[in-house]
Amino acid sequence: MFSIRSFTRTIPRTLSRISSASARRPLPIVRQPALLQSSWKLASGPSRATFSTSRVTWEQEGEVDQELSAKLESELQMEKDMRDPEELPESIKDYLDNGPFELHDTPGQEEVVLTQQFGDERIRLTFSIADLNTLDQDADQYSEDKALYDEENADIPTDGQSGGAQSKGTINQGRTKGGNINVAPEDSVAPADRPELADDESPEAEEGEQEPSFPARVNVTIEKPGKGAVQIETVAQDGMIAIDNVYFFPEAELADAKTAEKDWVRRGMYTGPPFGNLDEDLQVLLERYLDERGVNTALALFVPDYIDYKEQREYLNWLSNVKSFIDA
Repeated sequence: MFSIRSFTRTIPRTLSRISSASARRPLPIVRQPALLQSSWKLASGPSRATFSTSRVTWEQEGEVDQELSAKLESELQMEKDMRDPEELPESIKDYLDNGPFELHDTPGQEEVVLTQQFGDERIRLTFSIADLNTLDQDADQYSEDKALYDEENADIPTDGQSGGAQSKGTINQGRTKGGNINVAPEDSVAPADRPELADDESPEAEEGEQEPSFPARVNVTIEKPGKGAVQIETVAQDGMIAIDNVYFFPEAELADAKTAEKDWVRRGMYTGPPFGNLDEDLQVLLERYLDERGVNTALALFVPDYIDYKEQREYLNWLSNVKSFIDA
């Protein structure tokens, strides 16, 4: 007969045996049906990107290429017929042979450089064909504005002017209340004696008129070793050199700043007053100072001629390069 104390001792042992036996017994394996297993293998197989190996065929050339190339060739031929790009105009050739400056012209660049050594001074002149292109744009803009102005004011009647051929030569004619015509004193001059009414076909007009040249900016930089530089901005037109500004730089490198740092220093410097604010005698002496160094009438005639010549040559090169690109 078991006592209560013995019963309490045997219960833990029995429970531990049961738990250890359960731990040693393997769990049953749940097997998947064959149909599900095969479908799972197909679904979980490695994915591969699909792509096409067919070759894309591009068109060999556009529809406009041949027409554009022919037009470029026509333009090239027309320009060459008008002027031989290899032939230097006599005026330019004469100046380069007899002038004091040496020419530095890099094909494909807008800027042209002239240099000379004047005693211990190194003189450098620069000008650009961009002035000619800018002038053409300004002229086109002026023509458009003038045409728009004429169109807007076409219907506005002019006071005291009846119009027609009989009104040619009258300046201040108008009718009074009684119907009489008022004639200003200047209208008593015969129209034939007034130069603004002279016929365009008159011999005097043909001989005296000369097409004015365009204004070309010329920057003159004069350097002295260890003394800095003076830079003079001028405009060459109609055989005259007009000074705009005179600058002084303690360092010659600042006159033609090549880096952002030098340009920043240059911007903050006081370089001098406007040329027009100077004393008249001082202006005359500065003009003579340039004249002694070859910045004179001969240069003022040369610069616009060379700009026109170089712009034509660069335009031909541009046409040829574009045509070669289209044909490639």
